[in-house]
Amino acid sequence: MATTRTAATHWEGNLLQGKGSVALTSSNAGSYEVSWPARAEEPGGKTSPEELIAAAHSSCYSMAFSHGLAGKGHTVESVDTRADVTFQPGEGITGIVLTVKARVPGLSEEDFRAAAEDAKQNCPVSQALAGVKNITLHAELLA
Repeated sequence: MATTRTAATHWEGNLLQGKGSVALTSSNAGSYEVSWPARAEEPGGKTSPEELIAAAHSSCYSMAFSHGLAGKGHTVESVDTRADVTFQPGEGITGIVLTVKARVPGLSEEDFRAAAEDAKQNCPVSQALAGVKNITLHAELLA
């Protein structure tokens, strides 16, 4: 069964001095202020498209990684994923670094690394972001 999720943005003014808000309308989880300075300089309590992409990528990756390991018979105790999305004004999104730490009893380092790379390649958000030239993965298996 396909699902559709919706977010909506209201913007006022030009790019540099304007401001807006993005609402997570499907979940009704909230509305968040956005602005060019929050995107290209310091956040100042506002979000940016890149932060929202980082949230989507880190959560999707964690789900795909956990699912892939469970499918191979492993019990996943925890997965913590951080996504750092770099935005360069004039160039766009220039890179994403995924950092994952997971606790999976009995999993070898080799199998852990293979599963981590598989999740990077196959999580739906990674696939949607295939146009990003540099997506890097750092993975740490916790004892």
